[in-house]
Amino acid sequence: MTLEGAPQRSQRVLVIDDEVQIRRALKSVLQVRNYEVDLAETAEEGLELTATRTPDIIILDLTLPGMSGLEACRRLREWYRGPILILSVRNGDDDKIAALDLGADDYLTKPFSTGELLARVRALLRRVQGQDASTTEIRSGDLVIDLAKRTVSVRNEPIHLTRIEFDILALLARNAGRVVTSHMLLGTVWGPEYVGDTQTLRVHVSHLRRKIEAPGDVSRHILTEPGVGFRFTEPE
Repeated sequence: MTLEGAPQRSQRVLVIDDEVQIRRALKSVLQVRNYEVDLAETAEEGLELTATRTPDIIILDLTLPGMSGLEACRRLREWYRGPILILSVRNGDDDKIAALDLGADDYLTKPFSTGELLARVRALLRRVQGQDASTTEIRSGDLVIDLAKRTVSVRNEPIHLTRIEFDILALLARNAGRVVTSHMLLGTVWGPEYVGDTQTLRVHVSHLRRKIEAPGDVSRHILTEPGVGFRFTEPE
């Protein structure tokens, strides 16, 4: 006999919340319905657990010590493809819009109904059924990008990239084979107020190429699409 709405196979839920009472309550409610539950008190701990445990869904608080929930959401969306449900006391439209714009899939305010929370978890999991929750590593020839650890290596040697350079490379690599417009790169990496600054983008892409391409070689990983943007491609 199983509880109504319980998954037939165990699915893993990661709860990132600094309130111990919320963590305990969610763990109890979810475990009795056959979910496997991991708990994190901080965003940093949550990012680490996501990389190592690959949860099917993440329940994320916005008000966390250290890194905020919004920043955690932004970083997760660089490589995590599973659903993110925001659970927060912040009920303003600005908070909801910001979280959804950063890649959250749903937003529920505290205090909350357990039944409604479980229904939203089930609905989000149905949407991604059969999909891989995360891709933490991208390989292209001798280039390896670890999206979770934010590290890059070429020919097994670690390469130091600035935050901007890594974000450009990660965005291009996640869209390998497709043209990513300069507008999208600038808006995603720098913010919407910088979408016209293509000269800055070209400078950073030039620096990035010097670090990941072989000396004196033509660009093999990042191709320029004149007047449009850039495309990440695997070397032939």
